[in-house]
Amino acid sequence: MHVEAYERGNMTEKSESSRSRLSKSILGLPISSLFPFLYFMIRDLHVAKRVEDIGFYAGFVAYYNRALQAYAVEVCRPEHQSIGLSLVSTSWAIGLIVGPAIGGYLAQPSEKYPILFPANSLFGRFPYFLPCLCISIFCFVILISCIWLPETLHKHATERNGDCKIGSLSTHLVDSEEFVKQHTGPAKDKSLFKNWPLMSSIVLFCIVSFDDMAYTEIFSLWSESDKQFGGLNFSSEDVGQVLAITGASILIYQTFIYPHIVKVLGIINTSRVAVILSMAILCSYPPMTYLSRPWLSIVVNIASMLKNNFVVTINTCSFILQNNSVPQHQRATANGLATTLMSFFKAFAPAGAGILFSWAQKRQHAFFFPGDQMVFFILIIIEFLELIWTFKPFLAVP
Repeated sequence: MHVEAYERGNMTEKSESSRSRLSKSILGLPISSLFPFLYFMIRDLHVAKRVEDIGFYAGFVAYYNRALQAYAVEVCRPEHQSIGLSLVSTSWAIGLIVGPAIGGYLAQPSEKYPILFPANSLFGRFPYFLPCLCISIFCFVILISCIWLPETLHKHATERNGDCKIGSLSTHLVDSEEFVKQHTGPAKDKSLFKNWPLMSSIVLFCIVSFDDMAYTEIFSLWSESDKQFGGLNFSSEDVGQVLAITGASILIYQTFIYPHIVKVLGIINTSRVAVILSMAILCSYPPMTYLSRPWLSIVVNIASMLKNNFVVTINTCSFILQNNSVPQHQRATANGLATTLMSFFKAFAPAGAGILFSWAQKRQHAFFFPGDQMVFFILIIIEFLELIWTFKPFLAVP
């Protein structure tokens, strides 16, 4: 009876921890449904004077999917964590495909569909309200579907004896030892800031997030700038098409390729290879301005697919390192800390990228890395910092 009572208490406490994780995910959905209106309010209510300024405010928006990443880690065995987290990244890739389509077709409806949306209507006064409303309705549907989402309960091997479940003694002993190690002793009250494996992986995650946001901002500006300034002279539709194709490639890569690479190379080596290849891809960007269509579109799409897949690879590896660096009862706090720090990095990345791009445009005839060459050189330096951080003593493996 004592064994059974202890095991029930063990399962109950773990269940409460996992239930709080799922509850935070569900509670985050109504809040995340308001995030699209950030763009609506900033652009239509004249908080930002330019479209580029929206990126600065959007950087302060924290992603609630950090709770989903912790959820994915808990429902997967250690050998399957890579594919579990890759599926979370895959869902983001699907959004990268569907999101631009929703925004492109539904933004400014009074100009595209004047019969359905007159100019004096609500959607005419606020041209970005319709896509935001559709995204919020979509989030509400997901919120309802979360009712059937199972908790991340730790299943114990049991043997049925009539109508009663009797836990296996060996399973109980193993689980009891793990429970005592996780919930007693100095590890329970250990500060997250003193957990160097966690903090080092968070620093890597923040650097990668800063680089990713800066690259995204620079890529759009560089693609749409004129060729005489080192750009590609792309239209906004061309850039959207490149991003859609990139999202489709991430979907395929994260689902079928990434898990096998991690099994062969391991998490750390996979990150290092991805950073090195990403630096090589960035070196090829400035000469693209001398290409002509259709080769220009082909090369840009290939480079964009490779670059973004490398970034997603490093991000997913950092997720695994972060969640493996802390016990279960600290996982939610650790993910919240990582999201907070990442948000600050992503908030200032667009502004810094815009300033860097504007400065580079003024030095087209400089001797040392003229024009956009300086922009991509700075991005390579940031990625070189990422590479250094994947080695000891900077990055500690949990």
